[in-house]
Amino acid sequence: MISKLISKLGYTRFIALSFIPVILLGTFLLCLPISSKTGEWTNFIDSLFTSVSATCVTGLVVFDTFTHWTVFGQIVILIMIQIGGLGLMTIITMISIFLRKKINMRERKMMMQSSGNTQIDGTLKLVKKIVGGTFIFEGIGAVLLAFRFCPQMGMLKGIYYSCFHAISAFCNAGFDLMGFRQPYSSLTYYTNDYYVNIIIMSLIVIGGIGFIVWNDILKNKFHFSKYLLHTKIVLVTTAILLVAGGLGFFIFEYNGELADKTVPQKIVNAMFMSVTTRTAGFNTIDLSNLSDSGTLLSLILMLIGGSPGSTAGGLKTTTIAVVVIAVFAMAKGGDDINTFKRRIVSDVVKQSAVIILIYLFAVMLSSMIICSVEGLGMSQVLFETASAAGTVGVSKGITNQISAISKIILMIMMYGGRIGGLSLVLVFGQRKPEAPVKRPTEQILIG
Repeated sequence: MISKLISKLGYTRFIALSFIPVILLGTFLLCLPISSKTGEWTNFIDSLFTSVSATCVTGLVVFDTFTHWTVFGQIVILIMIQIGGLGLMTIITMISIFLRKKINMRERKMMMQSSGNTQIDGTLKLVKKIVGGTFIFEGIGAVLLAFRFCPQMGMLKGIYYSCFHAISAFCNAGFDLMGFRQPYSSLTYYTNDYYVNIIIMSLIVIGGIGFIVWNDILKNKFHFSKYLLHTKIVLVTTAILLVAGGLGFFIFEYNGELADKTVPQKIVNAMFMSVTTRTAGFNTIDLSNLSDSGTLLSLILMLIGGSPGSTAGGLKTTTIAVVVIAVFAMAKGGDDINTFKRRIVSDVVKQSAVIILIYLFAVMLSSMIICSVEGLGMSQVLFETASAAGTVGVSKGITNQISAISKIILMIMMYGGRIGGLSLVLVFGQRKPEAPVKRPTEQILIG
């Protein structure tokens, strides 16, 4: 049956649409009285918003996760986060392997695209590594967090909270249960706790660099010269963004949100902001009081996001890197776009430029509509739409105040951000055959 659907829809559409049944099932379960602490039905739009946010590993919420949802509802959210992080097709493949069902060539090709692999050989092995690596990293993160949470919360609650936050961090989701201290407080209670900060940051970065990068590092260890070009670009771009982002927040918020902290605390919180604003959604400082410079830096990092084939959303590190490399190549007057002694084909540059334009257009259009509907300031709305498009989840506190129309717009942005802007266009667009005759060329003025 899956093979027939793949044949009918195509790989890209099938992968993109595979999120929808998970979202709808999650919505139904969250609507149930058993999911709400009030024991009442939760309205459809708010349940749908939460389901989309969890499945698309975003973290924007209309209710505080601890305050509104029961343990049942929280576990439903956690399962959707895990499915959304791994991808439904990865999980289906693992079930098929476990049940020893034969996986045909069409399904293998689909898995190749879903996992981000560049060749069909070794795709099933990669899927096994993805699932195994995910549970290993989440397990290690949960154990380490338990050393802090269990003494503070008790054994059972501490273990539950450790598992929840480890999965949420690794999948770059940003959902938290810290509302028992104060609703919507995220990790602000741990703002000066280096131990928790470093563990959460590590899980976010590991989950956000991509499964292909894991596999390459595992295969070639620390021999950088042997890595795939993709891995090299991801690692270098990620490092630059982390350092530049951390330095930017340190400078911009030195006398702002970080003013009451020591220099080491400023450094850790600035780095945490640099990590989390790219895709994760946790926060250790009050984002509503960020300076204009800090807000603009957050917008840039949110739109860039993580890396392809990972649990992260956004434009992706490689997309930005390719365009930047192309700009420098053109500035030098060269025809070829080279990096790390390899040439990047022109089609990749074109696709990267298209993806950037799609994201910028979507964010601007969505922000204009929401501003018109809600009457809110542009800064707040841009922050929210960029957070949705990058599947980040950080917020300036307006998500639970907006109308159903604005929530629907943000849901579309979260969905598009998770499957990718180009994939979203391909899902709803109809590819037309190219004309057999090439049209004549003519020069135009640009720049």
